Amino acid sequence: MVWLMSSTNIFYLHWMPRVHAETNFTFIGAQGQNTLIFTFPIIFIAVMACLYLHLGKKLGDHGISKGGSMFDRWKRPVLIKGALGIVTWTELTFLLMFIALLCWSIYSYLHAMFAPIRQEAAAEGLKVWEVKLSSLGLTLGLVGNICLAFIFFPVTRGSSVLQLVGLTSESSIKYHMWLGHMAMTLFTLHGLCFITFWTETKQLSKMLKWDDLLVSNVAGEIALTAGLVMWATSFTCIRRKMFELFFYTHYLYIVFVVFYVFHVGFSSACTILPGFYLFAIDRFLRLLQSQQKVCLVSARVLPCRAVELNFSKSPGLKYNPTSSMFINIPSISKLQWHPFSVTSSSKLEPDRISVMIKGDGHWTNKLHQKLSSTSPRTTHLKASIEGPYGPASPDFMRHDTLVMVSGGSGITPFISIIREILSQSNTKTVKTPKLLLICAFKHCVDLTILDLILPVPESANAAPLDFSCAELRIEAFVTRDKEMKPEDESSSQIQTLWFRQNGTDSPVAAALGSNSWIWLGAIISGSFVIYLVLIGLATQYYIYPIDGNTNMRFSTPAKAALNILSICVAVVVTATVGFLWNNRRSSSQTTPVLNRAIPAPTTTSPATLLSGGDSESAEEVESQPRNAIRQATTVHLGKRPNMNRILLEVEGESVGVLASGPKKMRQRVANYCQSSIADNLHFHSISFAW
Repeated sequence: MVWLMSSTNIFYLHWMPRVHAETNFTFIGAQGQNTLIFTFPIIFIAVMACLYLHLGKKLGDHGISKGGSMFDRWKRPVLIKGALGIVTWTELTFLLMFIALLCWSIYSYLHAMFAPIRQEAAAEGLKVWEVKLSSLGLTLGLVGNICLAFIFFPVTRGSSVLQLVGLTSESSIKYHMWLGHMAMTLFTLHGLCFITFWTETKQLSKMLKWDDLLVSNVAGEIALTAGLVMWATSFTCIRRKMFELFFYTHYLYIVFVVFYVFHVGFSSACTILPGFYLFAIDRFLRLLQSQQKVCLVSARVLPCRAVELNFSKSPGLKYNPTSSMFINIPSISKLQWHPFSVTSSSKLEPDRISVMIKGDGHWTNKLHQKLSSTSPRTTHLKASIEGPYGPASPDFMRHDTLVMVSGGSGITPFISIIREILSQSNTKTVKTPKLLLICAFKHCVDLTILDLILPVPESANAAPLDFSCAELRIEAFVTRDKEMKPEDESSSQIQTLWFRQNGTDSPVAAALGSNSWIWLGAIISGSFVIYLVLIGLATQYYIYPIDGNTNMRFSTPAKAALNILSICVAVVVTATVGFLWNNRRSSSQTTPVLNRAIPAPTTTSPATLLSGGDSESAEEVESQPRNAIRQATTVHLGKRPNMNRILLEVEGESVGVLASGPKKMRQRVANYCQSSIADNLHFHSISFAW
């Protein structure tokens, strides 16, 4: 509502003067009105969302409803191919509404500015079209602020606002990309309009003007340059081929935001403050978490150039399937952080958290090579993590049947789902959905990935799994190999490595402990209060004696710098206190890992999938879960899955269809779920490609 009205004369000539009269105190100055209108409501919503999520976490999964929902049709895909990717009806509706808001704002601003255009042109001695060009440039900048106000929400990984509406940062990355393209288009046109205006009116010297009281043009040019560099490296052709260039240039967002604030002044920047403020808190908490070295307990090295890393975890850390976490291994690269899907279940493995990494790039290949040549009883591998991040609740549990379609390493999020449902089916506390895993691999040796469905032996404290409690069926398709080769069987050994522990290692734990949502709400509210107190004191005793709330004496960039400094101090102090307090509590409640016995390294065969089940070793006979995996699996050599036929045969009133893997595969699945004959199918896309 505020953004809808902010471009109208009613807002500027009637509402704002009233708010200004009530908030123009010496304590915070003229920026109080924008703080009250644009910043405070979002901060309040974020804090209330933390409370709501905390209560939902305490209630557990009991609030998950079975069956369909009246909103399920809005979640069906409507756009499948194109630049936007797979888009649902809900996403398309909100996108069109947002574009309509931008168009309305442009029209409303220009309508108000063009009304007295001839009088202004005559008064300034300019041509009418030149004044119109200047007004257009100003309008484009103001409308660009709307995009900028939302751009940081999707990349706030631990956002309570995203979780409140059922989103995760991973699924929201595309919204950040859409907003980024729109914002930079508007800001670029904003800059070009003013450069053209200054050129035509012989005022190019204004490009070098740094005004201490009004708009600083130099600061705007620096911000725009930083934005253009980020924008240029974010296009798909550059981002995927030179990811590190894209990743490191995106740190220019700091330069962009700082000089943007210097350009417009902090009072105007309050319109974009909420999103950036919540992002800053999340980013600093991630920085604190990433400084800890975590305990890597074991690794499974698969013959298909994939590895599974198993970290020690605090029992208080709970997460949901399809979560992901960022990993840094200094011995491979001190700067590179890579996201990977979590394959473990916090219910099945209370003291472990695992990820699977496929050797498809330079970093992942170096990791596989390092582990393949490792002497397991003497090696200690340092690692740091950020996360895990994932959905607030396991939404897939409401379906009668789950169909999981994967290609290659896209199977990783489904391993966590299978482990979660296996755990819950063994407890028999809730009814679990039937599971159908359709996985496609290039070569027979890739079938060894299916062995990761079971956790590392001795890694879980739970009782042995009873597979008869869960209805699991696996259809594995090998697309390039039409027959089993002898070398596939001879090279299909899975090596399990156990690592020595270091006294400085810590189990993976939530940055803010088991009550993370309450602590996050306290940090958001506490830091905001501290910021208001700090800037209030600075205004009362330093700014006001000079400026007197006129905004015409005290330097605008200096005032912006004081606000930025106050925010940094408030965020750093509150986040550090919250992190250290919870870190100390977590350390006192966690069993030390240093003196645990290290099992001997082992080499095992996969669950006889490669041999077609013709031979059974003593190990296989003794391992009922591994035999159950083998019996539940059907291997199809030299074939691709016929998704239309498979999905048509799936029975159930509510069938969740999850697709993870290559873009074309997800599009084929989405295309079928879009059809009118698939009313009982509810499509969910899991994408690793940005």
